[in-house]
Amino acid sequence: MGENERGESAPRQLVSFFCANGHEVRPAFSMDASLPDTWDCPRCGYPAGRQSEAPPSAPRNEPYKTHLAYVKERRSDEDGAAILEEALARLRARRGES
Repeated sequence: MGENERGESAPRQLVSFFCANGHEVRPAFSMDASLPDTWDCPRCGYPAGRQSEAPPSAPRNEPYKTHLAYVKERRSDEDGAAILEEALARLRARRGES
């Protein structure tokens, strides 16, 4: 299927985007489309901007935190030991242990 079956394609423009790793991406846009400020680089995944001298900075990658890491941010070791002791006391009382 080509232009004979579908008719003429809309006029297009190639726009260059540059990422922090120096990659250039050139997607095609319609001439009357509004152009985005950034585009994801398909090679490295970083955001790419239209200025080669000042590409967007790479996103900060926060390490994954477990539930325990978040709890340790809010509680001290002493608080954790006290909460554990209370829970164990309740469990022992329920089982009938002294």
